[in-house]
Amino acid sequence: MSMLDRRLQVLIDKDRWDLLQLEAESRRVSVSTLVREAIDQRFQVDAERRRAAFQSLLDAEPMEVPDDPRDLKREIADARAARFE
Repeated sequence: MSMLDRRLQVLIDKDRWDLLQLEAESRRVSVSTLVREAIDQRFQVDAERRRAAFQSLLDAEPMEVPDDPRDLKREIADARAARFE
């Protein structure tokens, strides 16, 4: 576990505070622990989604690419323009 050395102040409404307090009491942890867990869970999902997207790029079938970079640039521009037609 990393060292806790940063402070965060977040203003929330009473309903959210009450929910956090109830959950913290039922689990016998601090509200701060719940907030840290929520942050970890939220951003872990993003990291997994990015990893999966990157893996799909690596797994993609190779495609032919024009020898002349200008032709490739033109193909990319045409593909982008086609999205708006």
